[in-house]
Amino acid sequence: MIRAILFDLDGTILDRQSSLIKFIDYQYDKFIDHLNHIDKNAFKSKFIELDQNGYVWKDKVYAQLIDIFNITGLSVDDLLDNYINNFCNQCLPYPNLKETLDIFASNGYKLGIITNGKYPFQYNNIKSLQIEQYLDVVLVSEKESIKKPDPLIFQRAAKNLDVDLYECLFVGDSFKNDYEASSSAGMHSIYRLNNENEVHNATNHIKNLYELTDIVKKANDLL
Repeated sequence: MIRAILFDLDGTILDRQSSLIKFIDYQYDKFIDHLNHIDKNAFKSKFIELDQNGYVWKDKVYAQLIDIFNITGLSVDDLLDNYINNFCNQCLPYPNLKETLDIFASNGYKLGIITNGKYPFQYNNIKSLQIEQYLDVVLVSEKESIKKPDPLIFQRAAKNLDVDLYECLFVGDSFKNDYEASSSAGMHSIYRLNNENEVHNATNHIKNLYELTDIVKKANDLL
């Protein structure tokens, strides 16, 4: 019986690609006096390229952008502080997020998030989605001093929820860090396809969050 449903954050419930594009537009406009010698689309494309889907922290991204585009009057810290404090204001959820969580919460499922990343940066991004009322546990790797794919972070979440690992379903867009890691830890696993990640040979996958409700119902009927 599945009793708890846990989610990755970026690329799973938070549309990071759209959020990042929205943020870059905001940041470029905010610092236009220093960036007006750069074509906005060129700046945006290079930022996205260097970001590598969030796997490169922005201090390195900004250092390269300053060098590539010969940006003056702005330091890495200026741009990084702006990113840390304002990215959350540009965060966009995937469609049907609240509706899906509401269905699960109203049916007694425990809900949570396990995400790799900085703290409190990731926590502020979660707050911006306005879903805290649904969440029974939130684990951010930097705060926990452990990160996916280490099975200990999945074990910690299950313990905090007072459920067994086999009673948990984990949904994430990283085949290694989410799908394989949660399955190896003992959870049921769903691979989240989001048009950005690779299509792997995952037995269970979804393209839309609302698909989860039928999957969980059918799984519990079979268990």
